[in-house]
Formats: sequence, structure tokens, C-alpha cells
Amino acid sequence: MVVLSKIYTRTGDSGTTALGDGSRVAKTSARVEAYGTVDEANATIGMARLHAEGDMDARLAMIQNDMFDLGADLCRPGLANDDQAEYPPLRVSDGQVARLEEEIDAMNGALEPLRSFVLPGGSPLSAHLHLCRTVTRRAERLCVELADEGDVNAAAVKYLNRLSDWFFVASRIANDDGRGDVLWVPGANRG
Repeated sequence: MVVLSKIYTRTGDSGTTALGDGSRVAKTSARVEAYGTVDEANATIGMARLHAEGDMDARLAMIQNDMFDLGADLCRPGLANDDQAEYPPLRVSDGQVARLEEEIDAMNGALEPLRSFVLPGGSPLSAHLHLCRTVTRRAERLCVELADEGDVNAAAVKYLNRLSDWFFVASRIANDDGRGDVLWVPGANRG
């Protein structure tokens, strides 16, 4: 359990921050960019939850918890040394990815197939879920970039990829099961 009795430490005043293994890196490092963007995506989920109820709110709450797992995973380099760590590092699991896939399939089963691309909008919840989707896609790109440089849990990248799909399908559910989707009309305003 984490105990935070003092919020500021002054240890980051020089532009560095501590990773989960105790090493220090620049706050602009690819790893910090990746888990910082996961945190940003989590904040957008909190905004979406202001408009969610019932099952949707419960699922979003689970995802928010997963996002903290993901941040903990990304801030801990050294996958190859996990078995030597004093405490087992928290890593995102394939089971978390599978849960998202099951939820996507269940939600998508209630929707008519798309005949056009969907513009972000419709209901307030749907609009917020599209924002969640786009920030999650950015987090995924940063994680892929980090994976190109060093070690990243493959399940973490898969989780972000599925999560952006989850947000897309959930945005359609939030738009009256797709009936309130705002559809793209190619070239509609070209004059």
C-alpha cells in the first residue's frame, strides 16, 4: 500500500524523476512520456465518467484501475530482471486484454454495422469517450516508440490498442446504440 504523507519532495526540481526501480531519468524521456500520457488518458476517463451511469460507469472504473496498473508497469524498466526484484513488479496481463476483447465483442454485438466513419460527438458521454480514444491512441504510439528503444511488456501495448477500440465501440453505445452517431459525409462542404 502506498502512503503519501508529503506531496512534494523537491527531487524533481532538476528535471529528473525516479522510475519504479529507483533509477532516475529525464522527465522528457520516452518512458516518462509514455506513462505520463497513460495518466492523461486516465484523467479523460474520469471526465467521461461524469456522464456515465450503471454498467458503463462500472466498466470505466475498472479501466481506470487498469490504467494505474499500466502506469506502474511502464515506470518499471527491466522486464528481464523481474524475477530478481525485491517485490514482484506489477505488469499488465493478457487476461486484462482478453477482458477488453470480450467487452468489445459484447458491446459491438448490439450495434448495426457502420456504413461511414463516425465523427466524435453525439451525446456528451460519446464525445468524451472519443477524447479517451484519441489520447489512448497517443499513449499507444508512445509505448510502441518506447518498445523500439527498450523493454516494454507486450501486453501493455496490446492493452492500449484494445482500449482505444473499446472506447470507440463504447462511444457508439453511448450514442443510443449507434442511432445517434454523427457520420462523416465525404466532401460535404467542398462547395
